[in-house]
Amino acid sequence: MTQRYLVVFEKSPLNYSSFAPDVLGCVSAGDTLDEARSNMAEALRFHFDGMLEDGDQIPEAVTTAYDFAEEDPEHGVEHCVVEWLAIELPVPPAELAARPGRRHGDERVHG
Repeated sequence: MTQRYLVVFEKSPLNYSSFAPDVLGCVSAGDTLDEARSNMAEALRFHFDGMLEDGDQIPEAVTTAYDFAEEDPEHGVEHCVVEWLAIELPVPPAELAARPGRRHGDERVHG
C-alpha cells in the first residue's frame, strides 16, 4: 500500500534538509532537492521498517499543511519546498505470514 506523506524541504546555504511532520524523528538531507527527495523516501522506508521490527505502528499521514509561523529566521533557511511524498509502506510481519504462497523462511509474496 502506498501512502502520501507531507514533507518539508528546507534549503540552507549548503544543502536541503527534510522532515515529515507526521513521522517524528525521521529526517534526511541532500545536496540538491532531487537528492533530498530521494534520501527522504529512503529514510522513511527505513524508519517504517524499524518501527515494524520494534512492534510499533506506522503513523498515519494526517498533516495537510505546515505552519511556518514558529520558524526562526536565524535558522539559516533560505526557502522551503513542501511536497507530498508517496511511500510504499512495508507489510507488517503478521500480515505477511498470513498471505497465501509464502514459503517458510522466504519474504517473497505470491498473490
